[in-house]
Amino acid sequence: MGLYVVRRLLQMIPVFVGATLLIFLMVNVMGDPIAGLCGERQCDPATAAQLRREFGLDKPVWEQYLTYMGNVFTGDFGTAFNGQPVTELMGSAFPVTIRLTIVAVLFEIVIGITLGVVTGLRRGRPVDTSVLLVTLVVISVPTFVTGLLLQLLLGVKWGWIKPSVSPEAGFGELIVPGLVLASVSLAYVTRLTRTSIAENKRSDYVRTAIAKGLPRHRVVTRHLLRNSLIPVVTFIGTDIGALMGGAIVTERIFNIHGVGYQLYQGILRQNTQTVVGFVTVLVLVFLLANLLVDLLYAVLDPRIRYA
Repeated sequence: MGLYVVRRLLQMIPVFVGATLLIFLMVNVMGDPIAGLCGERQCDPATAAQLRREFGLDKPVWEQYLTYMGNVFTGDFGTAFNGQPVTELMGSAFPVTIRLTIVAVLFEIVIGITLGVVTGLRRGRPVDTSVLLVTLVVISVPTFVTGLLLQLLLGVKWGWIKPSVSPEAGFGELIVPGLVLASVSLAYVTRLTRTSIAENKRSDYVRTAIAKGLPRHRVVTRHLLRNSLIPVVTFIGTDIGALMGGAIVTERIFNIHGVGYQLYQGILRQNTQTVVGFVTVLVLVFLLANLLVDLLYAVLDPRIRYA
């Protein structure tokens, strides 16, 4: 297991370099950041040249990338155009988005897996059909529609929640935004768990466990559920990074100043340092989440061993 982890960590290096290089090139062709910094009025040539020298934009792109990566390994993600270090923006944004992601993942695990197990064990029955119809509707409705509708009903009309999340963004305030963020993924987790449970329920090892006289709850939890959760864990593990990076719509609706908000502001203002810095951390989150998922396979299925 230890050698496998070391090998996977070494494999992450070229993936990390390739992903950050691609993001760096895409952000640099997004537009002229100096023009975005000056706003509607164009900067005079002297000011524009000074800003390019100050932010290193007068150098070739490959040299800018090497300089940036060298600074990243020392913990320096650059400085935003407003003079604030990107690490300070990360320090205020990532804790908020991490809390929002935790709430969303908990909804996926608790509600999604529970509904998937119930419908998988009762395939073809009315409860199965009802849940399938509800999840289909949830998948079909865009996130911004769900978010605005819940904000209007729960926040404005009925007053059950605050329409806008406070800067502290405690877990209590993030329940509804977390549900909105997790809604589509929750529906996929439910359908994926249902399909996996229904398929594995007909397997030989389940029949053997039942024939041995094991209690039903033990057959479901110790045998059926553990093997059925492998594709579900894969989906949730890869979804963690997607939730953190894809929370732009949810954070805009509920005025949450997290990663999505900072990415939106960075793209809007063509602030390359902010965008590249945040995406670099998100790439690391994706890589570590995938590694964790692979290690969980051996926990769920004892037949899986890593040399």
